[in-house]
Amino acid sequence: MFGNYLIGLREGLEASLVVCILVAYLVKTDRRKALRPVWLGIAIAVALSLSFGAALQFGSQELTFKAQEALGGSLSILSVGLVTWMVFWMRRTARHLKSELQGKLDAALAMGTGALVVTAFMAVGREGLETALFVWTAVQASNDGTPRPLVGVVLGLLTAVLLGWLFYRGALKINLAKFFTWTGAMLVVVAAGVLAYGFHDLQEAEFVPGLHNLAFDISTTIPPDSWYGTVLKGVFNFQPDPTVLQVSVWLLYLVPTLAFFLVPGRVAPSKAVPKEPTPHDTHVTQVTASAEPSSDSRGSGGGDAGDDADRVHDGARRAGEHPVHREG
Repeated sequence: MFGNYLIGLREGLEASLVVCILVAYLVKTDRRKALRPVWLGIAIAVALSLSFGAALQFGSQELTFKAQEALGGSLSILSVGLVTWMVFWMRRTARHLKSELQGKLDAALAMGTGALVVTAFMAVGREGLETALFVWTAVQASNDGTPRPLVGVVLGLLTAVLLGWLFYRGALKINLAKFFTWTGAMLVVVAAGVLAYGFHDLQEAEFVPGLHNLAFDISTTIPPDSWYGTVLKGVFNFQPDPTVLQVSVWLLYLVPTLAFFLVPGRVAPSKAVPKEPTPHDTHVTQVTASAEPSSDSRGSGGGDAGDDADRVHDGARRAGEHPVHREG
């Protein structure tokens, strides 16, 4: 259940942040009339995601056992690939997501209502489809037989919506870079279990050999129906009797992916360390620091333009009050 909660929280929070950025930008720039087509695009994206998840769930029930296993295994591999790309993409571009979305929104505003609907739909729809696919494969991998996996997903999504609302209201501030790093790392662990189970599905469908070639069997030590066996299954998709292929795939995916994801220096610092000014160029440094916006200011969207102008004016005023004397 925890693994499914984490999926709902992580994926839902990304979508919530996208919605917050779009809505806050329109409100801040006094373009409230554009909110209706934006909400329409978001609603269409949510409806499409739910329809996609329902189609996966009910459509697969009409298939034969081998066809179900083949479909489940194939979609598990696909969903793990999408989620892996997503966690790396979010870690790399999270700092510039705001300015990127605002730029697309400005272009859509210039084109008209239809473009606003499409922009909001594309921004949220991608997250929704990824979430639906990964949730479905994770629920299939858990093989729980109870509604607990879906309850975990719903609780995660509700938590994400609450956090998004608190962010929008300014009532909550957390280090999103660290949040996405650690939740991304945990999601990689969950994805490794989904990937291993996906290959097990392909073995059951007789697409891949080695179904009865077990790596180990500790079912007597960790019974699948025990409370700790259920916890391990829910969090890590742990199986007490995996095949050699499952263990190999799990290790080959988890170890290099997690190591590469957590390697230091992959996320640039949010602020550069200022250079210590020398006594003779103090005033020049003041003017330069005031006139040159930081990389964060340049990437924070149109709402910070007035602040940059004020800093430039203040710098110019201080320069006039303290002229710089140059030696011949």
